[in-house]
Amino acid sequence: MRHARAFGIAGLVVAAVGAVAFAQSTVQPLPDAPAVETRELGDNAVAELADATHGDPQRGAQLAGTCAACHGLDGNAEADPTLYPRIAGQSERYVARQLALFKSGERLSPLMQPYAQPLSAQDMRDLGAHYAQQSSGAGIADDALVEAGPYEGMKFYEVGQKLFRSGDAERGIPACMACHGPAGSGNPGPAYPHVGGQQAWYSSARLYTYREGETGEDDRHLFDVMAAVAQSLTDEEIEALASYMQGLHPRPDPAMLAAIEAQAAAAPAPAVAPDDQAVPATDPTADEALESAEPPPATQ
Repeated sequence: MRHARAFGIAGLVVAAVGAVAFAQSTVQPLPDAPAVETRELGDNAVAELADATHGDPQRGAQLAGTCAACHGLDGNAEADPTLYPRIAGQSERYVARQLALFKSGERLSPLMQPYAQPLSAQDMRDLGAHYAQQSSGAGIADDALVEAGPYEGMKFYEVGQKLFRSGDAERGIPACMACHGPAGSGNPGPAYPHVGGQQAWYSSARLYTYREGETGEDDRHLFDVMAAVAQSLTDEEIEALASYMQGLHPRPDPAMLAAIEAQAAAAPAPAVAPDDQAVPATDPTADEALESAEPPPATQ
């Protein structure tokens, strides 16, 4: 039972006890009390998203001022990437749904729930629209060699790369990019998240949660999709996948690369200093110092 619901029930019990004591101390019976609303605040947060309109990114940018302290001004969490995940580039629907899950308590987070609680469904859509317009950064994948086990000799990120691109048909693991895209940019339709460039610690933590298969979400459909994928992954594979996705980012636009190269080729060559300002090829003073210097000591 969630804490808020527990407090609500406890409050009802106290109220009931007080009412009995009051009744026993009066001559005339009290009239029937009106029905008490027992729904926990935020219980319908996910369902209420369906009544919100498409998000307004400009209004979302105003609301995001509170989020910036942890997630950064643009959602890339550069200030402390070891504590907060990137949310830049996430789809509107995904951001809004996660905020609704935090508000309802279906996704537990003592840090996020106080921030999500006062948000309306439209606030969540607006915040999602804002972060959907931000460009996600990326980290660096681990290229250390695996020294033992079934992946011996491979670079660590290559273990994750193989699973991300091809999956493992023998174990029924689909390629991650089938849902999340070749560059990990996600799919805004079914609200599959943007995973490219995400901090490895966060991705691995989510994959472990999916592998455990336990969630507080009332609608488990999307959770169970990932739980079925993660249930066969080893710890090494989860960490390797997280590392690979941390370094994953879209390739630069070929047209943009060509324009940059053309601009560099057209740039004038650096000016050559006049002869009277040219630096001499040798410095006699330096040569004399080198000749008089003692040889370095021998090393073992």
